[in-house]
Amino acid sequence: MTLAIAALGGVIGYLFGSLPIGLLVGRAAGVRDIRAYGSGKTGFTNALRTLGLRWAVLVIVGDLAKGALPVLIGRFLFDEPWTAALGGLGAVIGHTWPVFAGFRGGRGVATAFGAFVAVSPVAGLVVGLVAAVILALFRYASLMSVVGVALGLVVLVVLVVNGSLAPEYLLFGALTALAVELNHIGNIRRLLAGTEPKLGQGGTPRPPASA
Repeated sequence: MTLAIAALGGVIGYLFGSLPIGLLVGRAAGVRDIRAYGSGKTGFTNALRTLGLRWAVLVIVGDLAKGALPVLIGRFLFDEPWTAALGGLGAVIGHTWPVFAGFRGGRGVATAFGAFVAVSPVAGLVVGLVAAVILALFRYASLMSVVGVALGLVVLVVLVVNGSLAPEYLLFGALTALAVELNHIGNIRRLLAGTEPKLGQGGTPRPPASA
């Protein structure tokens, strides 16, 4: 492994992550900028609130793919865990701060999940099942996200400890989990205060920014 190849993985991931799927789908649905509504983000939850299920499905499929593809490129094209790990991390960073969309993106949950699945289908399956149960019981996408990404990190640690996964992926798991948790600080506060909107609620226009 060379530093240049590992860095290339991160750059590829960032560029994939920066693809503004939510904005593009929103415009196809007739909404000029999905960030002007609801949470102001570009991901699945805000797309569901603002555009409806049909369009939101396109958003989540695109966001999952842009997390998975950089990892798969690192694993199978370069055959290098560091390249794959940095590719997944770069995708989450790109989704959150996209160069192609004024550095205003989403919270990185679907992109992180796509990367987790590409790193380890076992981790992806466990996270997906637990996330589905949480969402079905409580209908808080943010709760599903913060618990799911933390659980994903735990599963990666277990897989590394038992020798089923290269230890380089721990960096991806730890920093991805940290990024997603930090992106949800406001949601966590609203969950604790009982004011967090449930899935599908809150897709109203955002107030204009003050001068």
